[in-house]
Amino acid sequence: MLLLMWLSGCASLSYLGQAASGQAEVMERARPIDALLADPTTPGELADKLRFARDVRRFAIDELGLPDNESYTRYADLGRPYPVWNIVATQPLDLTPVQSCFPVAGCLDYRGYYREEEARRHAESLIAKGMDVFWYGVPAYSTLGWFADPLLNSTIRYGRADLARLIFHELAHQQVYVKDDSAFNEAFATAVELEGFERWLRRHGDEAIRNDYQRNEARRAAFRDAMSRTRQRLLDIYQGPGSDATKLAAKQSALEALAAEYAQLKARYKWMGYDAWFDPLPNNAHFASVATYHRLVPAFRALFAEKEGNWTAFYEAVRALAAQDKASRHAALESRLPLGTREETTAAEGAQ
Repeated sequence: MLLLMWLSGCASLSYLGQAASGQAEVMERARPIDALLADPTTPGELADKLRFARDVRRFAIDELGLPDNESYTRYADLGRPYPVWNIVATQPLDLTPVQSCFPVAGCLDYRGYYREEEARRHAESLIAKGMDVFWYGVPAYSTLGWFADPLLNSTIRYGRADLARLIFHELAHQQVYVKDDSAFNEAFATAVELEGFERWLRRHGDEAIRNDYQRNEARRAAFRDAMSRTRQRLLDIYQGPGSDATKLAAKQSALEALAAEYAQLKARYKWMGYDAWFDPLPNNAHFASVATYHRLVPAFRALFAEKEGNWTAFYEAVRALAAQDKASRHAALESRLPLGTREETTAAEGAQ
């Protein structure tokens, strides 16, 4: 543990201790899926989901070229809604997330806790310092192949489409991972998730699942578009002239306008799924979280199209990007983004 402290630099002994005990609990509770399926006491609904997950994992390996290891061959019920809670924090007039640095994983744009109360305390301590904070439950995470990641009760409750996407996403983290670049890692995994799921749909999906996917993606895309436009507005405010007080007032106006647009989207789609973000208004940390997972996704999907849907060629190209310095790889991805969504500040931000 002392060696880990020396390696991590920014992580406290107590934090590393809760991480170690939390991961140990996950592994201790995991049981082989095959054994659960052979057990007559396993509930029928759970057995059906486990069979489906087993088939999806095989599809990920055979069709998407994702790692073939022990991940998602076991299932663990942790007895709580989420295995971990993540905290994203920014300064009040900055959209750059504060990073936390750890052994192996490197520096991340968020900080995770295995116990909700500990996450709450850390979030409250950051809020007390005047920071913008967003904390939320995470249904799954990847240990990057260091452990055999199990399916969890927090993920098995998903519908089949979302469960398949989650498995593709988390296995993608084991395919390519770059230390100290959360935006690259999460956008890559999300791109694999989407491209992989659309291939799965063509092979195994029925009309009901396809229609549901299209409706949900339209809803999610509309929300991300609203967030992206407001994010750019906030960037312009923060980087523009004026006092901090003036910028904070402009920030408030931008967030209120977003809330009004969200209400319109909710009326159009009947359900959006982000109501908690607007009670109260979202803050910079919400925008940082969305950007980490989604802003560079179109660039990775464009790269996938350049490789004509060849997974091996795509992964090789992503690894080549990963080998570059952060500013260069982000500049290469920015060049593949649609016009109007590129950020001139990205290369400089990537060098930080």
